[in-house]
Amino acid sequence: MNAQIKPERLRLGVNIDHVATIRNARGGDHPDPARAAQIVSQAGGDGITVHLREDRRHIRDEDLVRVQQATGLPLNLEMAATDEMVEIALRHAPHAACIVPEKREERTTEGGLDAAGQHNQLAPIVSRLREAGIRVSLFIAPEARQIEAAMRLGAPVVELHTGEYCHAQGQARADELKRIADMAALAAKNGIEPHAGHGLTFENVQPVAAIPQLAELNIGHYLIGEAIFTGLEASVQKMRALMDEAR
Repeated sequence: MNAQIKPERLRLGVNIDHVATIRNARGGDHPDPARAAQIVSQAGGDGITVHLREDRRHIRDEDLVRVQQATGLPLNLEMAATDEMVEIALRHAPHAACIVPEKREERTTEGGLDAAGQHNQLAPIVSRLREAGIRVSLFIAPEARQIEAAMRLGAPVVELHTGEYCHAQGQARADELKRIADMAALAAKNGIEPHAGHGLTFENVQPVAAIPQLAELNIGHYLIGEAIFTGLEASVQKMRALMDEAR
């Protein structure tokens, strides 16, 4: 009998932006995003994600160095496709840079990047980041045209937006899950590593985590919210356990 092949461990990237949101609500230095990064590392997280927004509403420039120095975990910098953010990424050299759509009036990043419609804007940015040794990811809707755009741009990673799946119910949710699974398979078939994230919770994460092609989930707001009640370590550990169980 052939030995059963064990699925690869699904990585958990934890977005700590909203630790900074709480800090900034009152000013000062507490709670400290760098301390949050250390707790994530101790609790079984595989990476730290931060989004340096143009308006600096949560993570600030000085946080990048401190978070990078706080742990040995890879840093994933979410960033808008602007010259300012490219220069910051090149200066700080994170492990990865995930290009996301950003509108100042949005409370969070709603919807994926239109990689297909913004090819000419994105191409030089992807090239500059890749030449600097930064792993480029595109945060996109789970659509074939966006996967194909990522292929043309030479992006080695895509992060599939799971917001529609999380908001849907019943058959609509099942349809969204299939769409994510199909696009993860399409990406992997074409040599792109698929990740996923946005809106994932303890209650809805396992069907997504069970998609075999996915290599990483990035989860933030929910884990920081749960940490208010149970602590950040327990919050991350529970998500880690649910993901492992799904695999």
